[in-house]
Amino acid sequence: MQQLAIVVVSYGSSALLERHLAATAGAVREARVVVVDNRSTVEELRAVASLAERMGWELVALESNTGFGGGVNAGAARAFELGAEAILVLNPDASIDRAGIESLAAAGDERTLRSPVVRSPEGRVWFSGLDVDLVDGEIRHPRRRGDVPGGLPVPWLSGACLWITREVWELSGGFDDDYFLYWEDVDFSRRVAERGGRLLVVEDAVAIHDEGGTHKRPGQRAEAKSELYYYWNIRNRMRFAAGHLDADGIRRWQRHSLRAAWRIIMRGGKRQLLRPAGPMRALWRGVRDGRRIAEEALSRASAPRS
Repeated sequence: MQQLAIVVVSYGSSALLERHLAATAGAVREARVVVVDNRSTVEELRAVASLAERMGWELVALESNTGFGGGVNAGAARAFELGAEAILVLNPDASIDRAGIESLAAAGDERTLRSPVVRSPEGRVWFSGLDVDLVDGEIRHPRRRGDVPGGLPVPWLSGACLWITREVWELSGGFDDDYFLYWEDVDFSRRVAERGGRLLVVEDAVAIHDEGGTHKRPGQRAEAKSELYYYWNIRNRMRFAAGHLDADGIRRWQRHSLRAAWRIIMRGGKRQLLRPAGPMRALWRGVRDGRRIAEEALSRASAPRS
């Protein structure tokens, strides 16, 4: 196996690290572990630092919360500085056993970005490959590619668990921290593919993901989502369009923005609308900020060039 570093970004997640990351690190003791603390509270930083010292993990303590992409960038920089040839990006609420890691290591070549199949603790498939349609911005499973005539589906891999070689990292330029939360893995996957890399779901590698463990409140319904989830998903849909589509494509996605935003809200179920303030606030802010991003991109595209 290549010299591996496991990179985990933590935001108030010390308890999750002790439960999930410790299991993964124990299965591959030869791997270096790099934990990035995206600053939440002083108490949480102390808890993460104490855990890292006890477990022999490398700690990267950031001065502020840089979001998921910014945290991965900081962790990857440290991992590669320490000699890693590949990194395994892993959510604090996810784990993978040695057999899964060995399957990821053996699959593909140095230009292959790899993901396992990701399941819930109950065995439900949470991720086994997804597409984003460049025509309308909808997320669909690859099995549905024939359902939408005229669509242009392209694959992406979930950031919950990603095997990234040094060559893929350098090819892509790393994560775009402007996304902060959500869609950064869609953008990262797309840049890998656009620059000559390959995306692969390794079917015989399985990671376990306690979905939402990083941001759900105790007792919150399984289908419920946070206001942050709604806002960043709605906003970043247009951030992706601005970064990857031409002017016509941006306008096309913008025409679908309200409908897409409502579908994102409804991922949390109808019961949440009994108290609609949070979801509706996230919808309004996400659509507003997405529109601003789109308008700025269109303005740059129409500006005369010297």
